[in-house]
Amino acid sequence: MLSLDGVSKSIKGREVLHETSLTFPAGQTTVVIGQSGCGKTTLLRLVLGLMTPDTGTVTFDGETVTPQNAETLRHRIGYVIQHGGLFPHLTSRQNVTLLARYLGRPRADIAARVDMLADLMQIAPDMLDRFPGTLSGGQRQRVALMRALMLDPPVLLMDEPLGALDPMIRFGLQADLSRIFSRLHKTVVLVTHDMHEAAYFAHGIVLMREGRVLQTGSLDDLLHRPAESFVTEFVRAQRADPRLAAA
Repeated sequence: MLSLDGVSKSIKGREVLHETSLTFPAGQTTVVIGQSGCGKTTLLRLVLGLMTPDTGTVTFDGETVTPQNAETLRHRIGYVIQHGGLFPHLTSRQNVTLLARYLGRPRADIAARVDMLADLMQIAPDMLDRFPGTLSGGQRQRVALMRALMLDPPVLLMDEPLGALDPMIRFGLQADLSRIFSRLHKTVVLVTHDMHEAAYFAHGIVLMREGRVLQTGSLDDLLHRPAESFVTEFVRAQRADPRLAAA
């Protein structure tokens, strides 16, 4: 469904993503992990068509992403960023429904979809009539996820969605996201720098360093069959997770 073939990108003369080929399996959660500045967000922006690759192609559902079709294809890809990216001057409900209203979806369909998503995200209906600035960080991320899912996209991209949350809120939202991913069977690409989060969510892991993919595979592959020494060092640096302690 979603793949990169020989994709590279340079910004101001610096190659931020070296030639990369990846396939994200349909219906599974792939976690892209690595240190800050390793190219994770650039990869997502290329998938979304917010950047044009210098080489190679991004393919979504058999169609090459181009500047001409990127906006239309983005209607089929949900996107959640670290702080939610909600418009502060709109209520939460207006944020969630913004694109559906712009596209002229029937009001009854929009209302039914909002009710379903609010139930899925465990958000009280009256909370949707509040402005984002009055919500907690966890509540804003739930609203942001509702907005990303509003058009029922087959693909969901998430860029450090839990990185700005305190540990208790983060733990609760992790559990809810795992439940939602299992229920909806979306193709999810989740970017993080946290190996524990990768272990929790991933069907497959892509480990990046300095714009290159070092290894792809399962958590077990990274733990017991590292492609190079940095993989072992990266895992051991976060070994507080019991699943990683044996590395």
